[in-house]
Amino acid sequence: MKIKYFPDTDTALFEFSVRPVAETREISEDVCVDLDGQGRLVSMTIEHAKTSASIKDFSFQELAAS
Repeated sequence: MKIKYFPDTDTALFEFSVRPVAETREISEDVCVDLDGQGRLVSMTIEHAKTSASIKDFSFQELAAS
């Protein structure tokens, strides 16, 4: 997974895989997702990321299986 932030447009791009994009769906005015041919998530774009998604800070935590 890769996360890219573009400060000039306040856009965050979350890349979950490198599969080819077959379809882009608008989830809301500021959020779009890209899907592959089987409907699996490829990437997600968030416009106005600092305000609409409150991602001023980012952390990742992997939890142990229970």
